[in-house]
Amino acid sequence: MNAKRARSNGDTPLKSTAPNPKSTPPASAQDGPYRAEPRRARARRGENSILETAAERGTFRTLASAIRSAGLVDLMSGKGPFTLFAPTDDAFARMSPSDRDTLLGDKASLAEVLTYHLVRERVKAPTVGTPRTATTVNGGMITITVKNRGFRRRGFKVNDARIVKTEILASNGVIHAIDSVLTPR
Repeated sequence: MNAKRARSNGDTPLKSTAPNPKSTPPASAQDGPYRAEPRRARARRGENSILETAAERGTFRTLASAIRSAGLVDLMSGKGPFTLFAPTDDAFARMSPSDRDTLLGDKASLAEVLTYHLVRERVKAPTVGTPRTATTVNGGMITITVKNRGFRRRGFKVNDARIVKTEILASNGVIHAIDSVLTPR
């Protein structure tokens, strides 16, 4: 059994963290100006949808706004399992400004490109030397490959994009961060 231990910061004596059922603080003490704010509960892994998880990460801001402007919120928040190969903000920044503005300005082509990043199943990593293919939501095919670079250092790729972060879990699937925007073939 692990009991919670009180820690001293050096200024205050140690106090027990166990609740005392006999003593309750008066209402005025609870409403005082120096009342501690409740801690924000941390979201457990896989509690939010793919869209919410991507928005919370902070590295997918451009992707999240593109999904909203393309009208794909219901699709990304729907029942999975999905695998999203999500381009990071750096991936969008690597595009030429004219290509990026054209893509983000045209809803039809934006929806086509974004649905090319989404697969309607959980895509597992391939074995070394054996590529794996998957059909995207828009009907295109993507190829996932891996090259063994030694113990626990593998180079995963989706088409020509390198996977920079794997297994970001969401309630309706998984997100793999990639370093470039995929274009339908």
